[in-house]
Amino acid sequence: MMPSHLLAKAAPSGREIVEVTPERAGWTHIGFRALRLGAGETETVATQERELCLVVLTGTVDVTVDGQTYAGLGRRDSVFDPVSPAAVYVPSGHQVVIQARRDAELALCSAPCDDQVRQVRLLDSQAMRRSVRGQGSNTRYVCDILPHDDPTAAHLLVVEVLTPAGHSSSYPPHKHDLEQPPIETQLEETYYHRLNPPQGFAFQRVYTDDRSLDEACAVEDHDVVMVPRGYHPVVAPHGYDLYYLNVMAGPNRFWVFKNDPAHEWMLKA
Repeated sequence: MMPSHLLAKAAPSGREIVEVTPERAGWTHIGFRALRLGAGETETVATQERELCLVVLTGTVDVTVDGQTYAGLGRRDSVFDPVSPAAVYVPSGHQVVIQARRDAELALCSAPCDDQVRQVRLLDSQAMRRSVRGQGSNTRYVCDILPHDDPTAAHLLVVEVLTPAGHSSSYPPHKHDLEQPPIETQLEETYYHRLNPPQGFAFQRVYTDDRSLDEACAVEDHDVVMVPRGYHPVVAPHGYDLYYLNVMAGPNRFWVFKNDPAHEWMLKA
């Protein structure tokens, strides 16, 4: 089976895990990069005309932005720990230096910034909203890192979701590819997947009403699925918990989705 053009496969080892640029995805807004830093290693990022949400997925790092250091960020050993992540928002025009205090995994989530004056901000892990969505085998656990009702960012929305083994997620299928608020908004989206145990796999389908796009992805640990449009449900097989980090961005920073009418009945049952 040919791999889907929506699937960005991860490097099994090395510093660079996976990267999605707007050019690779064929869209306008989202950039996503995941990397591993060994203890003592550094990474320097210039935001230029983009905004950045740096998420410390695991490990502990010091983050310095234009000479101001945010020290000791991150306390998770695994993304499956029931702890909110450390994160920093950096607007355009800044230089960011990340130094790992111990082995760390980082997500660099970016989108175009705007002309509004925006501030570097340490996103408070303790204040991140945590919630449970769905019921039965559709139950999943959500942590809002940079939600649409937080005015910090220009375009970025960032959230992480833990889906227990045997459960579905982003389900019933929903989409957000038309800019017609308050009914629906247009947002590109990436899913950065992690599996526990790591040799596992999951499935994600991306499809439109007319099936002009209909791709099924077999997802392995650290892979990214790009969702330019359409519905995008996920299923975690028995025995393997699934984590994913979502990045969304579009012309306006407002998340309103439309459920697939064929499957919306289950919400009324």
